[in-house]
Amino acid sequence: MQLVKAEIIAIGDELLYGQIVDTNSHWISQELDLVGVKVVQKTTVGDKREDILAAFGAAEKRADLVLITGGLGPTQDDLTKPLLAEYFDCHIQEVPEAVEAITAFFKRRGREMTPLNVLQGHLPSCCTYVPNEVGTAPGMWFKRNGTYWMSMPGVPHEMKKLMKDFVLPKLPTLFELPVIYHEVIKTAGIGESWLADMINDWENALPENIKLAYLPSLGHVKLRLTGFGTDHQEIQDAVEKQIQLVLPQIQKYVYGFNEERLETAIGKLLRESGKTVALAESCSGGYISHLITTVPGSSQYLQGAVVPYHNEFKEKILGVSAKTLETWGAVSEQTVQEMSKGVRELFHADFGISSSGVAGPDGGSPEKPVGTVWIACAGKDFVESKKLQLTQDRMLNIQLTGVAVLNLLRICIEKYDK
Repeated sequence: MQLVKAEIIAIGDELLYGQIVDTNSHWISQELDLVGVKVVQKTTVGDKREDILAAFGAAEKRADLVLITGGLGPTQDDLTKPLLAEYFDCHIQEVPEAVEAITAFFKRRGREMTPLNVLQGHLPSCCTYVPNEVGTAPGMWFKRNGTYWMSMPGVPHEMKKLMKDFVLPKLPTLFELPVIYHEVIKTAGIGESWLADMINDWENALPENIKLAYLPSLGHVKLRLTGFGTDHQEIQDAVEKQIQLVLPQIQKYVYGFNEERLETAIGKLLRESGKTVALAESCSGGYISHLITTVPGSSQYLQGAVVPYHNEFKEKILGVSAKTLETWGAVSEQTVQEMSKGVRELFHADFGISSSGVAGPDGGSPEKPVGTVWIACAGKDFVESKKLQLTQDRMLNIQLTGVAVLNLLRICIEKYDK
């Protein structure tokens, strides 16, 4: 079976200057991976004739499929269309169907069409016109020397529409594509190297047609298993078998699979057990409450939350004792334990969770440097706490605290709600 190689070329000075993030290439790569097409190169090039033509020439030598985004607007700095005509040695001509579609697009929106917009319906004579139903810049499909080309607008929703409606359905008619199956195991509370050591023997025994990738992110490590073959059910069964083999080794760290988020997994556990939670956030400033409430239906289990940033309100609202604060300080195990108990009682919740720390960049001390965070979870007959030693970056510390608090809640639900 032939390996189908693709290259993505993103065109525009704004991408090189960092004014716009190239999310298009990321999305295209994911979609191609799902159908068994391997992206071998991503190229970002500015609005310069020589550089764009050089990118075209290099791509044709190494790829079976070249996908181009950007540079199709109506202004003079949009060079993709004329340079494609130059590269493929053909002229630009009016495509009446394209002009009609652009005219109708403007009419539907009650906007006046300019001569420049009319020119967007003029395309290289050697391309196949691909209608853009959600914009004014048509797609252009080329073929030469066994390589297929598709030029698309840089506007993400326009590009995605062309990919979904035209490019992706066309690929199986052009290439014999392998069957690829992915499963992702999501973990929290363990580092990548520790996890790798734990499952080393299992990883070394994986079949040749199943590959493992470690995908670390803030507070999480994802394990992606990818199976290759010709029969979808066989590959799926083989991947599922490997998951069942590794789960007993890492179950305490696993919170979900594939697209499931930690906050979604927490919500599912709370709904299934009929339990509720309340939050007291100091250093995280409401961030954890935000995560929880992004899940539809979170009102079924979230009782409420407070952000007692100042010690006065840790005392008045949550009942943290003045002696505790004076003796141990706001950033301490004793304080977060009292905060979690207090917020649980305040909102009549089954679980109370809390955070207090030095988010930074200022406020640290030799005893409690920036990045020192204490978290806690309280229930009917227990309170568990944990110290985190994080980074010098404020936003990073807030995000990592959010993951750690939610993971502590997950552990406590699974441990005590039996």
